[in-house]
Amino acid sequence: MGLGSKWFSLDTPATPERIRMACLDEFTSPFVKQMESEGVSLPLIHEHPMKPWNDLRKGDCCQRFVSQSDGYYCKTCDFFLHKECGELSEFIIDHPAHPDHTLQLRHDKGGNICDSCGRKIVNLCYRCEMCDFDVDLHCAKYPPPDVIDNFETHPHKLTLLKEQTEFECSAKCRKGGGDGFPYKCDECDVSFHVDCVWHPEASELNYSPEVNHSYHSLHPLKLLTGPPPHYSDGKCRLCGTDIGEYFYHCSSCNFTVDLPCVFNPPPKSSADPKVHDHQLTLLPRLDSFTCNACGLKGDRSPYACFDCGFMIHQDCLGLPRVININRHDHRVSRTSVLGDTAMNSVCRVCRKKVDWTYGGFSCKRCPGYVVHSKCATRKDVWNGKELEGIPEEEEDIEPYVVIDENTIQHFSHKEHYLRRIHGNGVWYEENKRCSACIHLIGLQSFYGCVDCDFYLHHKCAECPKMKRHVLHNDRLTLVTNEELEVFNCLVCDRASSGFMYKDGNRKLDVLCGSVSEPFFHPSHIHHPLYYIPTEEEEICNGCNRREHHMLRCIEGDCGFVLGFKCATLPQVVKHIVDDHPLSLCYGQEEEASGKYWCDICEKETNPKEWFYTCKNQQASLHTMCVLGDCTGLMPRSVAKLWGKPTEVVLNNSVTRPFCIWCKSRCMYPIKLKLLGTSGTYACSLECAFYFIIILIDSLPLSVDLPNAGALVHVYTVLVTHGGVEMGQGLHTKVAQVSASAFNIPLSSVFVSETSTGKVIDFLRTERTITVKQCITSVVTHISPSFVLFAIKDAIKAARAEVGLGRKWFPLVTPATPERIRIACFDEFTSPFVSLDFCPKLSV
Repeated sequence: MGLGSKWFSLDTPATPERIRMACLDEFTSPFVKQMESEGVSLPLIHEHPMKPWNDLRKGDCCQRFVSQSDGYYCKTCDFFLHKECGELSEFIIDHPAHPDHTLQLRHDKGGNICDSCGRKIVNLCYRCEMCDFDVDLHCAKYPPPDVIDNFETHPHKLTLLKEQTEFECSAKCRKGGGDGFPYKCDECDVSFHVDCVWHPEASELNYSPEVNHSYHSLHPLKLLTGPPPHYSDGKCRLCGTDIGEYFYHCSSCNFTVDLPCVFNPPPKSSADPKVHDHQLTLLPRLDSFTCNACGLKGDRSPYACFDCGFMIHQDCLGLPRVININRHDHRVSRTSVLGDTAMNSVCRVCRKKVDWTYGGFSCKRCPGYVVHSKCATRKDVWNGKELEGIPEEEEDIEPYVVIDENTIQHFSHKEHYLRRIHGNGVWYEENKRCSACIHLIGLQSFYGCVDCDFYLHHKCAECPKMKRHVLHNDRLTLVTNEELEVFNCLVCDRASSGFMYKDGNRKLDVLCGSVSEPFFHPSHIHHPLYYIPTEEEEICNGCNRREHHMLRCIEGDCGFVLGFKCATLPQVVKHIVDDHPLSLCYGQEEEASGKYWCDICEKETNPKEWFYTCKNQQASLHTMCVLGDCTGLMPRSVAKLWGKPTEVVLNNSVTRPFCIWCKSRCMYPIKLKLLGTSGTYACSLECAFYFIIILIDSLPLSVDLPNAGALVHVYTVLVTHGGVEMGQGLHTKVAQVSASAFNIPLSSVFVSETSTGKVIDFLRTERTITVKQCITSVVTHISPSFVLFAIKDAIKAARAEVGLGRKWFPLVTPATPERIRIACFDEFTSPFVSLDFCPKLSV
């Protein structure tokens, strides 16, 4: 028959009672299958003869439900084997997840974990003894593909990792993370269990129409699709998750289970001494209870201890023991009962009262510091790392060494000692600026080095070398920024060349990085402020603008919120408009009797917004007019702005130059001079951005558009932003650039992203374009909107080739096919290198 040779395998000790042999059976399977009087014998899978059986329950072989429920049953062991698992399994297999060695069928009674999907192996698996590698029967039959690009709940391509990796699953699977071989999205840096994103049965809609579920033995559960029955609550009885398009339901008992709880139901019992001293049993019913681990209410399916009345949410079983949170410098540990020391305490995250009779997290070093279990393990509070068993290393976070009462040696200026100068109400001149925050020394006490013209506010000198921050889950490191790199603060978007708190690409200026809870501000003297995140943006009480990150008052219905930028404005400043220092005024609550005018820009001011005023309070000056947007750049220094060396100059002369972009007199306290030019100034970062970044080349190119037949003007727009992560602030700037460049309303500009592949596909199918440049952006449809695209591949190439951060290649097109404007890369006029990833198009 051309089948070649077959191997006969022996896998057990040579006892006459139990001999397992793999043999040639060309009609059924490679196993010995004997039709005996007492049933079917599959000795490599089960030790007892089994009878043909039809059952809707989960197979004990692969721990899955299948649409064809035929199989074999052993009454002695209550063991149910799917027919296809018994007859299609081989003794030795090759598996793509482990190409180096073959895998051999084994019985697993020890509860190993499948190295492919992460499920617990109950009975059978394929194993490589040399590498300690196991896969269950399901993953042996259906090897997961290397790439998944149509996962319905994630928009990007997922790649199967071939090396064992520690990860946290981003699906709502209740399995958490661990070590394994997950699917990973490189764009989002998230990972998933194989079992959470790869369901070969689901891809073929091969669900069983009925199943017998271990948590509902009274009746079979029927497969339903569409909206849930009107009499149900629309949630899974076991996990409480909203059910999806497919689910299983018993109409007699109103019992609903979602697909994850059918494929991977929670265990019936849990015995973990770290959770509770006794064994816990799952109660699969609707029942109101209070979780002993977190103190919150639950409405269904808790794990309970019948001996002592202990009850716990399913997802609280996996709570970590020892963690770091971004609200505290010390580790916090979970305890089953907080105790009476927390009787009058509040949670240090949500600021709500803590019930001391339930479990939570507490700091062993700081008595009374407690956090709700759910709050401590939020994704915006905890980095997901369990620290139990890992020794805590003491790190040196002190920023200086005390030499004497008025002298220190600061880590940022080790070559000389710094002497402390007390403020005493004396205003120091503009040549004295703090090297950390770049603000004027002003009236504050400071440390200074006379030899080096180096100064630090007393408060800035106290900033620790490492700290935790409410807006980042890992510890931030204080970087002195000796190269005067210009960066944008992640929180307030303020440009700065001073010190930064940094972790990876996340950078906070020293002002926002120093904000900690409780935060006290003179604009709200009665109550402290806290960072309590919300999904919606709110209006800042300082600037009357919508912000996402807010510090708020939690007392009653106060409703006072303050953005980080306003919270860190200097209280006293100096400006040439007045001989005396200007003080920050926090607006007026009552209606103004007349209009207020800014003496700098000569425009009206809103008295309800914060402004600067003089000693006699006869002026109301916009904060922007007083400070400008270069207040974070060190004067008399050369900074690189979007790749261009730019001198930072004080604008304190009698004659003020005209701005190269807006053509107005430079009115802000700092102006920017473009090196290599003869007196070319920009009055602000915004104008420098426009002038440096937008290179408009109106050379017409020959473009063949069958339905247009018109010349296309090619605009080269190159945007870099110092490597700052893309956010709303940069989107807004790009939209403003486009609106200004093409003389269109800002409301008509829409900013989004696409990929090079989609662009190329569109060009090939929709247009015929012959140009010498690389066309890198295109609209997906003609509409009244103006669409602006950022090419991710171009961003990566720009970082690799030039090291200047992000590039933006916009396309702006009106809603008429006769006039189409295409933004493209112009390799002949651009200061950047050609991008290899984008080929010349001649379609």
